[in-house]
Amino acid sequence: MKESLVENTLLSIPTASPPTLPTASPTPHKLDNALVWLMAVTCGLVVANIYYNQPLLGAIGRTFRLSDSSASLVATATQIGYTLGMLFVVPLGDKLERKRMILIMLLGAAACMGLAAVAPSFGVLAGASVVLGIFSAVPQLLVPMAAHLAPEESRGRIVGRVMSGLLIGILLSRTLSGYVGLHLGWRAMFEIGAGLMLLLGVLLAWKLPTDQPTFTGSYASLMKSLLTLTREQAPLRRAALIGASLFAAFSVFWTTLTFYLEGPPFNYGSDVVGFFGLIGAFGALAAPLAGKMADTRGPGYTITMGIVMSLVAYLILGFGGVFVIGLVIGVILLDVGVQATHIANQSTVFSLVPEARSRLNTVYMTAYFIGGSLGSVLGGLAWVHGGWPGACALGGALTVVALMASRR
Repeated sequence: MKESLVENTLLSIPTASPPTLPTASPTPHKLDNALVWLMAVTCGLVVANIYYNQPLLGAIGRTFRLSDSSASLVATATQIGYTLGMLFVVPLGDKLERKRMILIMLLGAAACMGLAAVAPSFGVLAGASVVLGIFSAVPQLLVPMAAHLAPEESRGRIVGRVMSGLLIGILLSRTLSGYVGLHLGWRAMFEIGAGLMLLLGVLLAWKLPTDQPTFTGSYASLMKSLLTLTREQAPLRRAALIGASLFAAFSVFWTTLTFYLEGPPFNYGSDVVGFFGLIGAFGALAAPLAGKMADTRGPGYTITMGIVMSLVAYLILGFGGVFVIGLVIGVILLDVGVQATHIANQSTVFSLVPEARSRLNTVYMTAYFIGGSLGSVLGGLAWVHGGWPGACALGGALTVVALMASRR
């Protein structure tokens, strides 16, 4: 069989295959606490690549003499790249050796960030941002890898711990880049990011175990199997619908919160708006607890609790959102509820077909991000036509959709 250039780069196929392929049985001795935390830190630092540019858009626009709307295309380009990487690269984690893939992607991310740091034109920066997004899909390889290496009785807890790193990376990346951009300039943030990717590559080359794949078909058959898995695995479809609906509700809130806080009765500045993002870190802290609950009480119980918590959050936001304390309580409950449901959903998904965890994660996370994008669009429309009450009503309705899907 003729292998593609990517496959030849990432994996040397042995000439004689053993009669039985490696199984996806858990190997807990490979996953000590130090490695789990390294995987969590890696997820946080790599996913941060996608969000570093957001607080820097104004400075980037001034450098290249662009309008704010044009400069914002850098953020869009990175998000598009991340989606492409998740859809077309992450499934290869079931076909190619994951450690080698991760190391090559980290090197690619470092190169893209280095290019962005010295970009002579906006076109070069935008192009580097797309490819950076593709290479930054590393967390979507590490999370299934953690699920594979973890013992079954603690899989949810370990996945939750790794996911907590990813969530903290999303929340704190904007704060870090805003500070660096203010004091050192926007190019310095990309230089620092490139150095972090190289450092992670060295650490993972040393500590990350190899993780042999089980899929031996072609890339075309690999991608076709995404449809097969979706069609054959009802729990995967249910998890995807729940995740998409609840992440849409989550995005409705964060899309409209800035408009709400900057207008009456609050009239807050961007510094206070950013503070609410830090409050969302409670969701990251709750991720390991949600995983432990999924291990002990079952994913179904955790999913129900997370959705109910999110629904209560929207009731508080809708009726008590005129008070700061109401917003704070609502933010905490919503973030914890969404993240608890997400961790429990992943625990369910990863238990379905062990040898296809990367592809299962691709299906689930693609639906998840589609839901988030839809929520952002609908949230903007709800704000225009109904203000804060309209946004809360929409968020609550989407949460009810998630609850109904969980009851199927």
